[in-house]
Amino acid sequence: AQDLARLLADPRCTVCVLGPGLPPNEATRQCVYAALDADVCLVLDAGALSAFAGMATTLCERIAARAAPVVLTPHTGEFRRVFGTVAGTKLQQAQAAAARSGAVVVLKGADTVVAHPNGLGTCTYVNANAPPWLATAGSGDVLCGVVAGLLAAQQPDDDAARLASTVALGVWLHGEAALEAGPALVASDLEPALRTVLQRIFPRSFSPLSAM
Repeated sequence: AQDLARLLADPRCTVCVLGPGLPPNEATRQCVYAALDADVCLVLDAGALSAFAGMATTLCERIAARAAPVVLTPHTGEFRRVFGTVAGTKLQQAQAAAARSGAVVVLKGADTVVAHPNGLGTCTYVNANAPPWLATAGSGDVLCGVVAGLLAAQQPDDDAARLASTVALGVWLHGEAALEAGPALVASDLEPALRTVLQRIFPRSFSPLSAM
């Protein structure tokens, strides 16, 4: 945690992802606390969420005390470990968790919900392009990286609508990459597929190395 705090004190660091590959234990919680104390956008997933099983109040209070955005990306099991049983539809559950935590909540699944803590419809998204073969080990870790990369390109004064749409774009790109890769994909197939998707959307922004 101390090493992470020193790393995040570097002003060149603007985004931090924690969770993939981390065990859900006290050491991970200390790393999350260190990241929450830093002035960076923070994406929490996997072990960084499960480390707070039954400790939603503690996590939410620490998130509420910071200015920089936090994005939580739980699947259904991780969501329940942290927030317990939340009444309502999946959309209502994500909105309730976002309002409670002060974080943008990405409740993953075939119909991933992106909910901003302000609860406005203009800051709420339901993604519908995720194929069933995206449900494979490590794909959620890739999603964290995609979202973090987009957040790194944000401006410090971007408003709530821009933040929510940026996270939603990451979720959509993740789904498009899975469609591009096709069935029976593994997580490492998503990165080259994402390049193809981006080139199709922004063709003028990509040049072959031979032309450089």
